[in-house]
Parts: sequence; C-alpha cells; structure tokens
Amino acid sequence: MKVTREFIEKMPKTDLHVHLDGSLRLSTILDLAQQQGVALPENPKDEKALAKVIRMGAICEDLRDYLKAFDITLSVLQTEESLYRAAFELAEDAAKENVRYMEVRYSPLLHTRNGLSFPVIVEAVAEGLREAKRKYGIMTGQIICGIRHITPESSLRLAELCVAFKHRGVVGFDLAGAEADNPPKDHQAAFDLIRNNNVNLTIHAGEAYGPESIHQAIHMCGAHRIGHGTRLREDGDLLNFVNDHRIPLEVCVTSNVQTRACDSFESHPLPFYMSYGIRCTINTDNRLVTDTTMTEEFWRCVQHYNLGVGDLRKLMIDGFKSSFMPYRKKRTVMAMAVEEFDSLVADFAAMQGAPASEYAPNVAQEIGSQFSRFQSQLPEDPSELLAEKAPKVEKKEAPRAKKKR
Repeated sequence: MKVTREFIEKMPKTDLHVHLDGSLRLSTILDLAQQQGVALPENPKDEKALAKVIRMGAICEDLRDYLKAFDITLSVLQTEESLYRAAFELAEDAAKENVRYMEVRYSPLLHTRNGLSFPVIVEAVAEGLREAKRKYGIMTGQIICGIRHITPESSLRLAELCVAFKHRGVVGFDLAGAEADNPPKDHQAAFDLIRNNNVNLTIHAGEAYGPESIHQAIHMCGAHRIGHGTRLREDGDLLNFVNDHRIPLEVCVTSNVQTRACDSFESHPLPFYMSYGIRCTINTDNRLVTDTTMTEEFWRCVQHYNLGVGDLRKLMIDGFKSSFMPYRKKRTVMAMAVEEFDSLVADFAAMQGAPASEYAPNVAQEIGSQFSRFQSQLPEDPSELLAEKAPKVEKKEAPRAKKKR
C-alpha cells in the first residue's frame, strides 16, 4: 500500500516532545500583543511579517540562535488568559490531525514577569488542556521544565512544583535550554527529588552536545526518556545500553535540521536507530518555530527515509508505549490505536487495490523481518535440517591394550 499524506493525517498519533511557548499560532501572538500592549520586534503588522521576524522554519546558526524566537513568544505568555489560550489552541490543533495523546512541556519560571505564581501558571495551562479534552477528546499531560542555564536552585523549586502537581495533570519533569556548557549533573538535587517521588523524568540530551550529555542524563540523573538523542550514535556502548534497556528517544527530525544538530534530513540517524531496534518516537518540538505539525513530521520521514506502513505502525506503537501514561491506561489506549490504525490500512488498501496484509516495515524491525523470511524456509521438522547437515562419522575399531609381562 502506498503511504499518502492523507493516511498520515488520519492515523492515530502521539506528540511527546512539544514546547508550549514554541507552538503558538501566529494570529494568537499578534492578538495577545495588541491586547496586552506588548511591542513586538520590528513591529510586524501581519502573520507573514511576524513569521519572518521569528524566522519560522528557517535554518539557524545553532541551538542558541534557534532559542531567540522564544523571547517573542514568551513576551505575550505572562497572563493566566494567555496561558489558557495557548494550551487550548495547541491541543485543538493537535486533535484536528488526530493526535490522541500529547505531553506539553514548558517552564513556569519563564512566565512570572507579571507576578504570576507557579501554581497559578500550572492551573491555567491545565484548564486549557482540560477544555480541549472536553471539546475534542484529546488526552494530554504536562511536563514541567527546569532550565539548564538558570540556577540549579530554580530547577529544585520547579521539581518541588512538579511533585506537588503529580496526579493533577503533571506527568513528568524535564531539563531544557542551551545544552553546551550546562551539563545536567549540575541540577542533580532536582533529579533526586523527582526520582525519590516516583515522578517520570525526561532530559534534553545529545542535541547540541555529544553522547556524554546522554550518558549523564541516564546514569547520573536517571532519565526515563531522552529528548532528541541525535548524537547517541557516536558512542556504540551507550547506544547498545539505550537499546537493551528500551530507553525511548524523543526524535524531532525537522527541528534537528533547523538547529544544525544534523546537516540535513539525509544525515539524520533516525533510519539507523529504527533498523537497529532503538525505541524511537516522532515529535514536533515546536510547531511554530519549526513550522511543522505531527502530520508533516511523519510525511517528511516517509519522503526522506522511504518508510512503509509497517514503519509507521511501529513508530505509532512506540509513541504510545513511551508515553508517561499509567501502564493500564496506556495498554488500553494503545490497543485502541492499533485497532484503528489497522482498520485505516484496510480502508486505504481497498481504495488503492492493494492487499491490506502486505505492509511489512521497510526500515523498522528489519532484523525481525529477515528472521521471519529465514524461518519460512525451514522444514516443518527441524530434525530434517540436522540430518542433512550432520557429517557422517566412520566407526573405527578401538586398539587392543597390550598385556603386561
């Protein structure tokens, strides 16, 4: 069956790595700026001009250059109303492309310029997400972020906030921000508090810095997932550890190209990770700044890496598996998503006149499919194979022992 953009848009999806302050609508920024009396750089009059100022989708010099756009978005996200609206609209946009579950991450520390308290900020975002669930049925969770280049003490305060709102909409903790010269181990106290309270932990690592950052995130900080992990391939031992322990990667392909974590789509390690067996999830990172959607991310991967329906199915399943939903809920939601996906395949296959059963992966589970083909060539009785290959052994008469005189 041929994969189409329409199929991708209709398939159930997750987005586990998406930043609230990087995913606003252009129209919302302009509207909020006018309401709040916020002067935007270069005074853009319309969405096209604002997109140019933000450099939406443009290739940046590096991650630090990429993060400059957040100065604009954060300038209008300092009220309860704006946080509620941003959260609701993000979930609404995701739901309209059949994202069934999304984890929205942000740092309350960056929304306190007008005096909002941490709990008020979290509640405003939570109410926006709850309203989207009531209207569209999309399931969501919040991930509270510490900031690498701000003090470790501030990360500890945010970790305390995360623990307080556990089971109240918050599903995990993260460390974000400029990666170079800001190792995760500096924020150890925050991670200790998170782990000791049985809270899920993901850390940005291996995006703008090498595999040492990933090593620290896993072995020193106890991360359950890795944000990006683009440079994991540079350390074979660590790569195998991540694979053996099924530590998921939150892959953001377009963002990685935009921040120059990868030179191009063709040089991105995603197809290698998939063929090797790494648990990969596809994510947007920042819908506005990166100018993308979940549909667009999957579609670009199909175009650049020749992903088949089986690959999409595997990536979808890994997305639900890697979520911070409780296990029992996750199992139910994933089963429903798989059933919906397979039904969608049957419908599209029928429209294209292709057999619905023939959608083996092109990239993911490559070793598994090769083994399946090998198994199909084996005889029904394994002893037949042994009989054919076993060498014939000629029996020789044992020499007689000499009698002693």
